[in-house]
Amino acid sequence: MKNLLQLEELGQLGFAIFLFTQLEFQWWLFPLCLLLPDVSMIGYLINPKTGAGLYNFFHHKLLAIVVLILGFWLKIPVMEFIGIILFAHSAMDRIFGYGLKFHDDFKHTHLGWMSGKE
Repeated sequence: MKNLLQLEELGQLGFAIFLFTQLEFQWWLFPLCLLLPDVSMIGYLINPKTGAGLYNFFHHKLLAIVVLILGFWLKIPVMEFIGIILFAHSAMDRIFGYGLKFHDDFKHTHLGWMSGKE
């Protein structure tokens, strides 16, 4: 099942890259901005609950899709770009096992415990 989920996320990352190619931004902006959503982990400096909440907000694919659609609908390319980056980043994270976080521990995700903890 893990491999099947990783393939699905890989497909979504590929789709995000395709969507990016439809915008008129320089190619190097995609890899440059791809890790920016991880700034949301700064919430863990406050406490795990705040960290998980902030992380989950910026790593939820529905947020990415809403931002992308709003950008498309309002004809705001930068907003489309932000939606694509959020979507691509979330897919990339899930390929590597970084899922949405529970409030008790950074390594406790909707995909299970990271690093084999059970």
